[in-house]
Amino acid sequence: MEINKNKVALVTGASRGIGKAVAIKLAECGYDVVVNYVSNEQKANEVCGEIEKLGQKAFPVKADTSDLKEVQSMFREVWIEFGRIDVLVNNAGVVDDAYLLMINEESLSRSLDINIKGYFHCAQQAALKMMKKGGKIINVSSVSSILAVEGQGVYSATKGAVNSMTATLAKELAPRNITVNAIAPGFIETEMMDNIPAEKKTEYLKAVPMGKFGSAKQIAETVAALCSEAFDYMTGQVIVLDGGLSL
Repeated sequence: MEINKNKVALVTGASRGIGKAVAIKLAECGYDVVVNYVSNEQKANEVCGEIEKLGQKAFPVKADTSDLKEVQSMFREVWIEFGRIDVLVNNAGVVDDAYLLMINEESLSRSLDINIKGYFHCAQQAALKMMKKGGKIINVSSVSSILAVEGQGVYSATKGAVNSMTATLAKELAPRNITVNAIAPGFIETEMMDNIPAEKKTEYLKAVPMGKFGSAKQIAETVAALCSEAFDYMTGQVIVLDGGLSL
């Protein structure tokens, strides 16, 4: 395991699910971790506690990534606390499934604001802080960005946008030694999956060639790999982890 002493990673939406797994894994790799959350302070503090048990610094910051002013304030706080940002993991997102004729304006705006604008806000602020020494930006996308799933038109569109922005930002930031890559998970065992009816989960499972769902830990391991020197020369790529679902 590559040790990254004194390096700092900011993970958005880190109070649960994939974000939590990523934050803890990066702490295991030696990063001090900024745990961003938007509402659940208790869960965020629990994640910070786990990070501190690993001997790393944890810094919880409440910020709605869809709000530019809150994102700017978050990065200022991080800079005051650590004086550097080496890794940004854009993970905070929302899934509001609805068929086309059932999509409402409030849900549409919320998805666009969090899943697209939020990623741009954080990437922009991170890039400003990484300009001198370089860094890594990792966007959490979804297999829905390349696979048509009924009822996920809005979510798929936002994650397709994440893939496109990943490629474009990678090209823009490459001269500054900032890499930008994305990870597109398939069905992952998280709290979100717990809310899916058993019969629906069985249906999803049948669609996965490997016959099993992925884990948040596997996504976190991939993020950690992308943060390592082994992937310093890779940028603008979308890594799909879906057990063969999209084949």
